[in-house]
Amino acid sequence: MARYLKPTSDLVFKRIFGEHEKIVKSFLNAILPLKNDEKIVSLSYLPTEQIPVLHEFKRPIVDVKCIDEKKRVFIVEMQMAWATDFMQRMLFNTSTAYVKQLPRGQDYHLLQPVYGVALLGDNFENSSAWYHHYKMVNVQDTNQTIEGLQMVFIELQKFQSKKLAERTLQNLWLRFLSELDEHTVDVPSDMLSVTEIQEAVTLAQESAYTQGELDWYEKYWDSVSSEKTLMRSKFDEGKAEAERTIIQSMLKKGMAPEAIADMTGLSIEAIRALG
Repeated sequence: MARYLKPTSDLVFKRIFGEHEKIVKSFLNAILPLKNDEKIVSLSYLPTEQIPVLHEFKRPIVDVKCIDEKKRVFIVEMQMAWATDFMQRMLFNTSTAYVKQLPRGQDYHLLQPVYGVALLGDNFENSSAWYHHYKMVNVQDTNQTIEGLQMVFIELQKFQSKKLAERTLQNLWLRFLSELDEHTVDVPSDMLSVTEIQEAVTLAQESAYTQGELDWYEKYWDSVSSEKTLMRSKFDEGKAEAERTIIQSMLKKGMAPEAIADMTGLSIEAIRALG
């Protein structure tokens, strides 16, 4: 029985989308906000030297140059983003990729549009929406846009919680990313009905990786868990400090500890200790 690795880890994501053009083309055509006559017909991976080194910022996992049905050329950066500052990170990354296209002294008309795609393991806003598309628009007339940078963020947790029944190519790809893991026994047949997803499933099998790669895979998820625990601890500390400040202010204004206890659920003794 096959055992699978999560395709959202850097190692597996890179193996699937960083080495197989047909898979990437199917995936991008499914998730990018492209019109019917703008579907990608061919793509190529950018040479390593064209990918900007961003030091403190995480390098995008996959960078591809795409050509659509209109012969329009554009660049897509794909990455898994776990950090809380991912919005600024993606804006920095896509902007850098846009600028790095143009050698010194070349004409600006040679610049091609850049799409930044981030697949998020955590939620980043409180709305129910899981697909977020950003681009430059005229505030007074949103039909007027400026070509250049566009960013797409997909919240996989929210997508999975929706349990969307439509068997669109987009849904099937996002189900592959959000559902496949070490506990998967049988891969749903509707996923396997798409040749490119079937190939991606094979590439996610544990048997396709060396022991060294599997050790790295475990360390990756350990680091993700540690980062989440640290962020949760910082949030709890900040929340406790804010509650303490509010209760002290209420006491200074003469509110009775009993009344504060009714409002907050804290014990009267704990509230008096803050006075």
